[in-house]
Amino acid sequence: MEKLTSRERQVYQQIVKNPYVSQQTLSEALQLSRSTVANIISGLVQKNVLLGRAYVLNKSRQVLCIGGANVDRKLHTHEPLQMYTSNPVYSRSSAGGVARNIAENLGRLGFHPSLITAAGMDADWDIIEKASGSFMNLDGVLHLPHATTGTYTALMNPHGELLTALADMEVFEAILPPLVMKSETKMRQSECMIADLNCPKETLELLLRMSRSFSVPLVFVTVSAPKMKRLPKDLRGLTWLMTNIEETEAHFHMSIDSKEKWCLAAGLWLEMGIEKVTITSGKDGVVAGEIEGGIHHFPSFSTGDVNDVTGAGDAFCSGVLYGWMEGMELREVMKTGMMNAVKCIQSPYTVRQDLTPSLLTQDVEELV
Repeated sequence: MEKLTSRERQVYQQIVKNPYVSQQTLSEALQLSRSTVANIISGLVQKNVLLGRAYVLNKSRQVLCIGGANVDRKLHTHEPLQMYTSNPVYSRSSAGGVARNIAENLGRLGFHPSLITAAGMDADWDIIEKASGSFMNLDGVLHLPHATTGTYTALMNPHGELLTALADMEVFEAILPPLVMKSETKMRQSECMIADLNCPKETLELLLRMSRSFSVPLVFVTVSAPKMKRLPKDLRGLTWLMTNIEETEAHFHMSIDSKEKWCLAAGLWLEMGIEKVTITSGKDGVVAGEIEGGIHHFPSFSTGDVNDVTGAGDAFCSGVLYGWMEGMELREVMKTGMMNAVKCIQSPYTVRQDLTPSLLTQDVEELV
């Protein structure tokens, strides 16, 4: 699905509520001339959002996720960590990876994600495939017989907070432009493309060109400070950048030690031609900015009992994208993202297993 203008989205949302609504009713409800409404509807048909008279909706809601899919292994210490000796732990393994996690979140929220990634042909891939197949299309996975599937091993303290992590992500260097171009048709049909910075730089540059060419929104999700160097220099036209304070500090070679500098950093991203940006900082919340709506700080919610922080950032990104694609205003978008992250933290899973659109909406409404 191509990117919609604000007026197109308004008309689309009215038609979602009532597919048999007349153009006159739409004109009165939106305070637009009937000819304007007719032109907007014609545009929605051309963009394949509407499939014809009686306003049959194209509800496939495809999204394309490109990047990491790996096995998360989480080791929890029973006592405070002691260096240079053996520490008793209990462990859990599950499917993970930024792009894969976002795809599963969005799949549970009613979208139809397709995943492009690279993996080995091993037992770890079997774990990922079993956990992912119900929520995303895996036809875009490149299997390399002599490679090992990506792994992320996190060491957590007794409170579920990250102490350190080890990432074996070499296989993702194979997510190159020829692999991505095999999914060109899906790019054109997607409501949104989402890529994490496990992708090589040339792949991210290609996606930016395709986004501009196909008028499909593109989201970059950062994964670590060292991989910030993969960001293309020219980010003009990027719809969303989702990053955190540490990664932003690394990119701009600056120290962010106040809310003023935090907001300043968001402004620096926007000055690069990005339409919308989020910079998270754990318990301190998030600064979000958009070219038209300004820059705002949103405090975090109380997390209650922390079970496991792994996957919280991906849950936040997924909630934000869900709210945005549902047409919410920025404040509601941020609330939705932060609530999804809180519920993820309270869960022992990388992606909360009870996630549905209605439950997420209920969670957000209970904040009021």
